[in-house]
Amino acid sequence: MSLRLGDIAPDFNAHTTAGDINFYEYLGTGWGVLFSHPADYTPVCTTELGKTASLQHEFEKRNVKVLALSVDPLDKHKGWVNDINETQKVNVGFPIIADEDKSIANAYGMIHPNASETFTVRSLFIIGPDKKVKLMITYPASTGRNFVEVLRVIDSLQLTANYSVATPADWKEGEDVIVVPAVSTEDAIKKFPKGVNVVKPYLRYTPQPNK
Repeated sequence: MSLRLGDIAPDFNAHTTAGDINFYEYLGTGWGVLFSHPADYTPVCTTELGKTASLQHEFEKRNVKVLALSVDPLDKHKGWVNDINETQKVNVGFPIIADEDKSIANAYGMIHPNASETFTVRSLFIIGPDKKVKLMITYPASTGRNFVEVLRVIDSLQLTANYSVATPADWKEGEDVIVVPAVSTEDAIKKFPKGVNVVKPYLRYTPQPNK
């Protein structure tokens, strides 16, 4: 059965550019982003890992640990990191997993046979502190991902995990949020002292509660 939102993320042990790790131990009590790339020494992947490295402090601010993965061997990863650092003007500090036997890729459904029988597609998973899958995004090999969007989604996930709110389309940190339908307007007014703007009985906005 394929992995779905809300499922427990499979645990694993892996060889990485930062040494051997256990996935759950590496994440600890924080959040995680696990993303795959089709192959080392490829142009789009080089820019993606470079962008992730440039945003490393943003992930750390959110208590998020990042791991990349491909089915290439560890020695190839280490050589490629030098290229990424040079061409993207960064310092890759997060682990890149060498999943040569494809065990992790298969556990997470990262290999799509109709796209490629051997290489992972651009899969990305956000894992919560409860080790459950909170978000899954899959891109084709030809399209690089938007990691600023990944950070935006993390902001939303972390906010909505702690408050009875949802985030509207194109929401960004600091903007108004939506009161979830499960909370009555009467209760919302008590729950959100900054105010509740009732546009429709089912559409009610309130300022971001943790700001």
